[in-house]
Amino acid sequence: MKPYLRMVSFCLLIMIIIPANAVATSWVYPFVVWDGYMYEVTDEKVTTIENKIGTVTKYSDMKEYGGNFSNAYPKGTKYFSIKGIDKEIAIAVQVDKGTYLKAIRDGEYTYHQFNIAHNLFKALVVIGLFLILFLLFNALRKR
Repeated sequence: MKPYLRMVSFCLLIMIIIPANAVATSWVYPFVVWDGYMYEVTDEKVTTIENKIGTVTKYSDMKEYGGNFSNAYPKGTKYFSIKGIDKEIAIAVQVDKGTYLKAIRDGEYTYHQFNIAHNLFKALVVIGLFLILFLLFNALRKR
């Protein structure tokens, strides 16, 4: 096998063995995501519920997801608007029948979905750099 093919094979093997992304995530507090924003769920009970505005579409305490995601409440958990409070400030999360907790908006939810094209580009850059180094090393060795 030619030396440059060995180098490319080695680079590919390394990229397969070494994971590119972390699998587990940890959070400081329980939250729900609604309409692209993260809401920290507090212990404060809410009794003045208005309209249903959404539900949890994905739950995980280990990994991030897009959509109406939660790290603490199962899929199907309902979100409600609170009478007299703008939804940009707080919403209510139904935790039991007739029990709602206030969730305070903490900021935009910045979920980054796995992008195969981006990772393929990074892999090609790494392979290219290894090939350049290999060719330079061979050129210097032949002098």
